[in-house]
Amino acid sequence: MRKRSLLCAIQVCVTSAVLFLLLTPLARGDELRKLALDDASSLGTTVSTDLTIKQEGNGSIRISTAWPTTICLGEVAELNVDNAQIIYQAKVKSEKLEGTAFLEMWCHVGGGQYFSRGMNSFVTGTMDWKTLQTPFYLQPGQSAKKATLNIVINGKGTVWVDDIYLLKEPLK
Repeated sequence: MRKRSLLCAIQVCVTSAVLFLLLTPLARGDELRKLALDDASSLGTTVSTDLTIKQEGNGSIRISTAWPTTICLGEVAELNVDNAQIIYQAKVKSEKLEGTAFLEMWCHVGGGQYFSRGMNSFVTGTMDWKTLQTPFYLQPGQSAKKATLNIVINGKGTVWVDDIYLLKEPLK
């Protein structure tokens, strides 16, 4: 009988604690701004497939943004490349882009992550398809395990991306 009373007391304590946690509002600081996500347009950036504007294949990726953003376009794992140059290349087109758009590649080498940005290979304003690229150099003994491929848009406007390649060339 005593065990049953103890068990009931524990159950009441646990139930009371759970109810207290559920009914107590979360602590809140002073609200600076609330971002309502009732509509995806409030994010300021949309990424979609465009079946009409394309460089090759059946479509391209269309990115429209109201402010600077970085979009991950893919990740290539299990590279196991060393003593070579890895080149991230893509076709990019822009429309009313206030700023620039360029490619960025993050390589996972050893225990670290290192990047290469093609800031000298970019689109701006309204431009037709242009091949952009950024290289990453791996010295002997440095081995890239994975590469993350991004496009960086420094401004607002629309950018299309198509025909992405990850290439390997010998060091020069």
